[in-house]
Amino acid sequence: MRRVLFVAEKNDVAKGISNILSKGQSNRRDGFSKYNKIYSFPMEFHGQQSVIATTSVSGHLMNMDFGPEMRDWQNVSIERLFDAPICSTVNAEMKDIERTLVQEARSASTLVLWTDCDREGENIGDEIRRACIKANPKIDVYRAKFSEVTAAAIYKALRELKRLDMNIVNAVYCRMELDLRIGSAFTRLQTLHLRRCFAALLGGQNKQVISYGSCQFPTLGFVVERYKTIENFIKEKFWKLSVEHVKDDSKTEFIWDRERLFDKTIVELLRDDCIFARTARVENIISRQKNKWRPAALDTVEFEKLAVRKLRLSAKVAMGIAEKLYSTGWISYPRTETNKFPPNINLANFVDMQKDNPMWGSFAQGIINAGGPTPRNGSKSDQAHPPIHPLKAATRDQLHGDEWRVYELVVRHFLACVSKDAHGLETRISLRIGGERFTTTGLQIEDLGYLVVYPYDKWTDKALPKYNYGETFENHKVLMSESQTQPPPLLTEADLIALMDKFGIGTDATHAEHIEKIKERQYVGVNPTGHFIPGYLGLSLVDGYDAMGFAMSKPQMRANLEQQLVLISQGARTKDEVLKEQLQRYRRIFIIAETKINNLSQAFSRYMNNNQNPRNPGGGGGNLPRGGHTGGTSTSSTTRGAGSSNFNRGTSRNGPDDVSNQSRKRQGDASDKENTVPHYEMVLDQPQQGRSTRGRGRGRGINRGGGSGTGTRATNSALPLCKCKIPSVEKTTTKEGVNKGRKFYTCSKEINAPDHCNFFLWQPR
Repeated sequence: MRRVLFVAEKNDVAKGISNILSKGQSNRRDGFSKYNKIYSFPMEFHGQQSVIATTSVSGHLMNMDFGPEMRDWQNVSIERLFDAPICSTVNAEMKDIERTLVQEARSASTLVLWTDCDREGENIGDEIRRACIKANPKIDVYRAKFSEVTAAAIYKALRELKRLDMNIVNAVYCRMELDLRIGSAFTRLQTLHLRRCFAALLGGQNKQVISYGSCQFPTLGFVVERYKTIENFIKEKFWKLSVEHVKDDSKTEFIWDRERLFDKTIVELLRDDCIFARTARVENIISRQKNKWRPAALDTVEFEKLAVRKLRLSAKVAMGIAEKLYSTGWISYPRTETNKFPPNINLANFVDMQKDNPMWGSFAQGIINAGGPTPRNGSKSDQAHPPIHPLKAATRDQLHGDEWRVYELVVRHFLACVSKDAHGLETRISLRIGGERFTTTGLQIEDLGYLVVYPYDKWTDKALPKYNYGETFENHKVLMSESQTQPPPLLTEADLIALMDKFGIGTDATHAEHIEKIKERQYVGVNPTGHFIPGYLGLSLVDGYDAMGFAMSKPQMRANLEQQLVLISQGARTKDEVLKEQLQRYRRIFIIAETKINNLSQAFSRYMNNNQNPRNPGGGGGNLPRGGHTGGTSTSSTTRGAGSSNFNRGTSRNGPDDVSNQSRKRQGDASDKENTVPHYEMVLDQPQQGRSTRGRGRGRGINRGGGSGTGTRATNSALPLCKCKIPSVEKTTTKEGVNKGRKFYTCSKEINAPDHCNFFLWQPR
């Protein structure tokens, strides 16, 4: 009997496909990998009765790597990395999966690839093909295209099998090779230079690897740029007027139409003019319908931002959960650039599935009763996947914890999208007092619309007392207030994703991974409010390359590369053309950077010299021992900068952006190790801001000594003076770790005081 091999990208998907096609009657057996089972069942395939064996991989099978002759960092010219031979080999931890594929392919006449239908999935499919063809050169290879693990989608994909798109495959191979060569070259350059210049911190037993990646670097650049914008921001005083009026026991505030002025004397004159005029006259009343639009169909970028802001999950965690929900058939494919539903999709069926849910079932029924779903569509389509939407109803008994919260977000967003906008009546009332005009706005919500089911948006009533056109009154107050301009806030993860999407850094499928990389490498940290702070090493790298005259921390270079990859995918350019062009470009930069590399160490020195206890430069691929010594041990995984690149989707959907750990990391093992300090330990958790009209404002310093401490205000004149030139206070580290119980000195002013300095000094042991 004919034998056919199906290979999916994940075991859950293989299991789901088998359950659908075998109607739950497949036989499970073990392969060589205990995580990737084989599901067998009989089925008619291409008009012939066949035995189907369905198995899976776990992301990328292969590494792209330099040969062993290139792994000598000390004696091999770094520039050779731009043209040295490279090869692809099966990952050590994927050997058992390869053995299963080889064994099953030998007896199969046909191979059907069921990998995820995106650029990365196409390339993983080619890796599977290459492994199988070695065992059976005559095997016929097909590609299944699907966006959800449902019976309708799987049977449709089976009826419409295609071939691998080699343009897309080559786009990924191009990106892999560029990331390997560029990342390895710049990683070696900056690591070896900084080790020589700062041997006590980065050399010896520590052997810190300062990794570079053409995606991670502009991602870091966004964080640093915002930090410096705040640091260099000059506050300006401004003044504004407002009017308070009490009517029918309700106090209403009217806002000045001029908003604000930066000249106090003029504002005082205008205030006095209003006081002298005495009478306020209602000059205009406008009532109009006001709509709050329901959300557009959900794409990956918007999903990540919502998960970060509303669920307080990291984008990486949220995407991991969404992929699991997809693999088990609860939601559609979560990696999509599409925010408009195709006209042939049966949305009414998906709404109907939700009508029995006790939390939103009545809302779903209301959509059906009102004539069915009417989605608010966006303008983007990747021509591959629909927007993210639920595929079947779930209850809290079936999904738990964050899985339920992510599923609930997808369902509520979908129902909101296909319902109707919220409606209200907005009333604007304008007053004139003397020559000045003031306005207030009220809102009466008439129909909550989608807001009934969508708690992630807020729209509240604002009641106003009854005013009449031409009405006058004198029992009001004209108030003058003083304030200052404020810098923008530090970036959140949602802000960072939005910037990456806007400037074309990575893809919707890789944003979360790039952000995790700069966190794991400790170039940036996240403060307790969820805002990103650059570490000193991150700041030094950006400053150093900027001083060389390169815009490597800006998004344009990587965005151009991403655009070229799209052109390869579309068949408009070839892999070899783009490789040659991009490597020439980066090689020119590398040659110049070698001659200007001292800018990097000079930037590093400036940041370290500004701190009294420079124990940790901010990480960057490894961690330093606590306490400022250079002894002890420090662990650091072998990196692609040493001549290896790993493309396991389990680690990075974008493959080898950059120089990352050779072996696939499990979640959470890249940081939070014993004997390490936070990457922002020596960085203020709010940048020091530039001069204001009152004088220079200063940021709030982080508690040193591991992040928490106890102590009392110092009065002993023998205590060291802080930067405020007053006696410091002695505190004790309370955070768990090797420094727990150790005493340190810090500024004696209240931590939230605007003039609290960032003084820190360990007490000698």
